[in-house]
Amino acid sequence: MNLVCKSEKRSDYCEINGEDVRIDAKSSTVFIVASSQQSIRDLEDNNTSLLIGPYSRKEDQIAMKSVRKWLVKPVMESNVTPPCSQTHSVPAILFSLGGYSGNNYHDFTDIIIPLYSTARIFNGEVKFVVTNSNPWWINKFRNLVQKLSNYEVIDIDNEENIHCFTSVVVGLKRAPQELSIDPSKSSYSMKDFRQFLRSAYSLNKVRAIKIEDEDDDDDDGKTRPRLLIVARNRTRAFRNTDEIVGMARNLGYEVGVAEADGNIQRFAEIVNSCDVMMGVHGAGLTNMVFLPENAVLIQVIPFGGVEWPARAAFGEPSKDMNIRYLDYKIKAEESSLIEQYPADHEVFKNPLSISKQGWLTFKAVYLDKQDVNLDINRFKITLIKALELLHQ
Repeated sequence: MNLVCKSEKRSDYCEINGEDVRIDAKSSTVFIVASSQQSIRDLEDNNTSLLIGPYSRKEDQIAMKSVRKWLVKPVMESNVTPPCSQTHSVPAILFSLGGYSGNNYHDFTDIIIPLYSTARIFNGEVKFVVTNSNPWWINKFRNLVQKLSNYEVIDIDNEENIHCFTSVVVGLKRAPQELSIDPSKSSYSMKDFRQFLRSAYSLNKVRAIKIEDEDDDDDDGKTRPRLLIVARNRTRAFRNTDEIVGMARNLGYEVGVAEADGNIQRFAEIVNSCDVMMGVHGAGLTNMVFLPENAVLIQVIPFGGVEWPARAAFGEPSKDMNIRYLDYKIKAEESSLIEQYPADHEVFKNPLSISKQGWLTFKAVYLDKQDVNLDINRFKITLIKALELLHQ
């Protein structure tokens, strides 16, 4: 019998290997039935973090409020433990769909990528035991869930039965960085994960177009590089999309405009067909995971000191995905904030003072109330750089 619990930067998890592991939803307890008192002492001496919130953003108190915690508890067989109602012949992974699930960015960085890192090694022979379950989430990502597990998901919160396994992982293994896998601690990499996505969604385009010098003249009928503009309708929306489209076409792009929605298959196919994807900082850019190798991501960064979180969210992860990254930081004149505040307001003069008022205030001003009207002539330089990258 072996119990290894680890407390890492973004997640806590326990790996349990034994002959009798019982999951009791009523008491939120994972019982490890030990064969001797010495086994219990060994387990308790070597593991101190036994209360697990199985969601991979443990440092975020707001997210963790909606995550059910589970006690991993070694017990003697002679003690009073609930008897098995259902015994399973394959291992289990217990994880939460609480936190920020439902936001596409957090779905991938907090759940899907950590789940892939944890589950892939089982080659489908593992059952997912889900707490804080959302049927719509399971349905939305059914392609990925079924690719990782050959079995139906167990919604443990609604179970009266005691589910028994010989091996259970409580929590998910997650890299400290966003949208990442740490290959030093995993058998897999983001390259493997992106190949997994292409397989799950039957995406055919593996590499972005490589523009040859003689292809620059579109009159010869050669294929144009495809640019996808990720639209947003509620906040951080482009106000001059038609101008952007016209300018990009004049540069030689074939241009499409689309907004991400709940149909992952549809949008994955759109993204995978493109060579360059651009959009304002937000969850829609998470779909970069579907871009082909050597594609270019252009992140438009809103005004107001958003550079660091924006680059941590999408700029840094692009490296391990073999995606070339560019960003374009808008000026105050390109922001709709100029319609809401006078030019000498702190919103423009000192964004740090707004940030010091707390995340919710910062978010309300710079993320929730800001749209973008790109300076076409200034932004043109970024689209030209993207074309240059596609020559390499």
